[in-house]
This record gives sequence, C-alpha cells and structure tokens, in this order.
Amino acid sequence: MKCYVCAKEGRDTDAVAVCIVCGMGLCMDHAIREENDVWEGGYPFPAKKIKQRLPRILCPECSLALKGDG
Repeated sequence: MKCYVCAKEGRDTDAVAVCIVCGMGLCMDHAIREENDVWEGGYPFPAKKIKQRLPRILCPECSLALKGDG
C-alpha cells in the first residue's frame, strides 16, 4: 500500500499506517497519532467519558475535521 497524500503530490512512498476514519494509506510524514477521548453509553443519554484514552492514527484531513477546524 502506498501513501495517498504522497501519491497525490506525485511521489511514491510506502504506507506505514491507515487512517482509522477514512482508510487512507499514510507514510510516516502524513500519519498523525492522537490520543482521543472515548465515550460510552447508548440511548438514552447521558453518555460518559471512559477514563482511558485510546491512541488512533489519522490522516491530516480527518485530524482537522475531528478537531472542528476543518
């Protein structure tokens, strides 16, 4: 698998991770590792935040979208 971001820029780079949201292959330069909160609880609300945070690999675009900046 190749890095999608690099491929769009005309480069051929091997992927080392996959974005957990969109499934895009990512190289070391474009893979973003973030510690995200995890919420549990179904209907009806309220949901509660789990004490442990989970590491996740995201692409730059999904990382921005999840932060509300994109």
